[in-house]
Amino acid sequence: MKIKQLLLQHSFFVTVLLLFFLLVWLSGQLSVVTSTGTLKPLIETSSRCQTRATENQSQLIVYASSQKVARSLIQNLCEDPVVAKQYGEVIALWGYRTADSIEFIGKGIADLILAKNNIMSAFKAESTYNYQPVVGFPSYTAFFISAKEKPKINKQYFLGKRIGLLDYPTSRSGHILPKQKFKDLGINLENLKITYASSHNELRELLANGQVDLIASFWKEADQAHFSKNYITPISDNVIGTRWYFKMQHENTDLLCAIQSQLIQLSKQQVSTYFNHVEPYWHCSAGKAEFLGEQRDE
Repeated sequence: MKIKQLLLQHSFFVTVLLLFFLLVWLSGQLSVVTSTGTLKPLIETSSRCQTRATENQSQLIVYASSQKVARSLIQNLCEDPVVAKQYGEVIALWGYRTADSIEFIGKGIADLILAKNNIMSAFKAESTYNYQPVVGFPSYTAFFISAKEKPKINKQYFLGKRIGLLDYPTSRSGHILPKQKFKDLGINLENLKITYASSHNELRELLANGQVDLIASFWKEADQAHFSKNYITPISDNVIGTRWYFKMQHENTDLLCAIQSQLIQLSKQQVSTYFNHVEPYWHCSAGKAEFLGEQRDE
């Protein structure tokens, strides 16, 4: 009899214990669901706005490398009367890495995208998706930049130096051109001390912190606050600037000209002397759009 009572007590204890663990697990699951429902993303990568055509379900997708530029542009586009005739919403997406734009270009996701012409060419995006250049930023010069001396372009100088490059094979100033220069000098890359960074800003941090002796990048006005312009050496000039491309799946010249106008207006609002100047690729007049050609890149 005692054995039976002990077994019943033991069974009751085990049952209560199991119920307790079940309640704890359910409580935890409810907590996760609640917190997941209210959790906000740590990094914003998109924004959107509505045109006056609120019933129109069509979306105009824009991609840029800058959150500020992307948000300003879509706001202007949402207020544009031509855009409002064709779209009910404009969506902006942005990313700071070359790899991000590569994914958008390769899949033809964006209707309007800020990209480099060499990436467009590599993916044959102009022929595959009919991406057309709308406006382009000026050509620029790629430099070797040092914090303590003017870099020299010879084999002996680079051997033993700690060099910062971009970890993106599509970057001209931060990867392609410096590596081509090393090749021209007969330097084996395995004999160089190269540190790879994920962005031009990270390259500058490496140089400012003394983690590398020189970097390959472009020169911008803000660099004068941290580095000396006397300590830069050109790698190559006339590097083609980035361009805004429009995916022209139809002969939609009204929209193309409206977008070009908004991009020019946005450029004029920029503080930088480089970004506040763009050159149009189309001549828009009397409802017609005429392509101006590529002569500016020669």
